[in-house]
Amino acid sequence: MDLKQFLELFNPLPGNHYLQVTTKPDVTTTALSKIIKEVEGEFVLVVYNEDELDIQKNYPDAKIQYVKNFKQPFRALPRTHDIVIFKDFFHLHENQEGILKIAYTTLANTADIIIMQKKGTMDVQAIKGLLEKFEFRASNEIDVLPEYDLVMAKKMHMWGNGL
Repeated sequence: MDLKQFLELFNPLPGNHYLQVTTKPDVTTTALSKIIKEVEGEFVLVVYNEDELDIQKNYPDAKIQYVKNFKQPFRALPRTHDIVIFKDFFHLHENQEGILKIAYTTLANTADIIIMQKKGTMDVQAIKGLLEKFEFRASNEIDVLPEYDLVMAKKMHMWGNGL
């Protein structure tokens, strides 16, 4: 998988915090972990999987959180992250609105959210509408990975409900 265009979506600055929530770490996880480490930032990985996979050895600098099922929320501190990436998990979660509230709360002002899923598994227009409902603005469908649909939006604090 060529990640060049995908990685152009990110501009990590020293001390940035990135959070990826997924069902299975992959090359995007490795690439994000690497670019955030290069700027001495923090990479948090949340893995939705019934089994605690032994992934700490692959991501020794990451903070890893395991969540057993798609009913439970993940944990994240308020206004801590500069980007939240949901990969192959959002469509499976039973409380998508609750998950978006957590994402909104953990993101710093004007930070970005990315929702990416295998092509054909995401209703892009519905996702854009849901993001808008939760005060994420300027949502765009971005075609940077041939096997993924990807929607990116920006948290705009004080434009509405200010969760």
